[in-house]
Amino acid sequence: MSELPLDQVRTLLAVVDEGTFDAAANVLRLTPSAVSQRVKALEQRTGRVLLMRTKPVRPTESGEVVVRFARQLARLERDARTALGMSGPGEPTSLSIAVNSDSLATWFLPALRRVPQELDVAYELRREDQDHTAALLREGLVMAAVTSSPEAVTGCSVRSLGRMRYLPVASPGFADRWLERRAGAALREVIGDAPVISFDRRDDLQDAFVRRLGPGLRASARRHLVPTSEGFVSAVAAGMGWGMVPDVHARPLLRDGRLVLLAPDHTVDVPLHWQQWRLDSPALATVAEAVAAEAAETLAAGRPIAPRPVRG
Repeated sequence: MSELPLDQVRTLLAVVDEGTFDAAANVLRLTPSAVSQRVKALEQRTGRVLLMRTKPVRPTESGEVVVRFARQLARLERDARTALGMSGPGEPTSLSIAVNSDSLATWFLPALRRVPQELDVAYELRREDQDHTAALLREGLVMAAVTSSPEAVTGCSVRSLGRMRYLPVASPGFADRWLERRAGAALREVIGDAPVISFDRRDDLQDAFVRRLGPGLRASARRHLVPTSEGFVSAVAAGMGWGMVPDVHARPLLRDGRLVLLAPDHTVDVPLHWQQWRLDSPALATVAEAVAAEAAETLAAGRPIAPRPVRG
């Protein structure tokens, strides 16, 4: 009774992916009753509840383990078919990867361009905050992820990529109005009133910067949420508020005078790691090397910061 029947495992994966027993039955060309019986049989075999019968259904913690196994099994099967010449004509290798928005907008796509075209990979990129991409790995929804967590998800390997550096910046007009309006005022004395740009409600970078200026300090409640990397930079450059901008985006605007640096000694570096399933997958291994190579050339390595700062 220690074996996991593959038909039952694949059925559970279909139910999770399709969201309902009826939809999974259509995909598998079975009756809903047969699908339900397979899932119940798998739960009896494992001695665990694997699905929460919600709409859509959701895997339990134990169910996530089985779902991850099912996806890894499907990946290995596709790789074996390719190695044996059994893949359909023109059938690409599919890789699902979770990546944070700022990496996606800066260095990650150039990393994928390093992958040889003859490998014929089709990417499914899922955008998620770097603090939460590991959860997608844990749930078996992606095969690899750019994450801030150095602790490997069960069944995954992890390697350091480097640090993504964020600079506290604002437009010159915004800085003049909000951050230099009182003669001799230090930045920490006025930053709490100045409108701030955040990516979304989970974005803590701006608050982390303010906390570095002094204990007990908080960013302003005047907060604009702009949930795209490009839109975030544009909002800061337009003078809507100050924000933490990736250095690769900030530096050209600092050189052109469209942005000013608020405090050169208080940048925020976010460590990034690459986590992936422990699979003998040639496609996944090639992509991992390409990502590591691009990150080594692109991510922060203590580069000096010279633009004119606002008083700190």
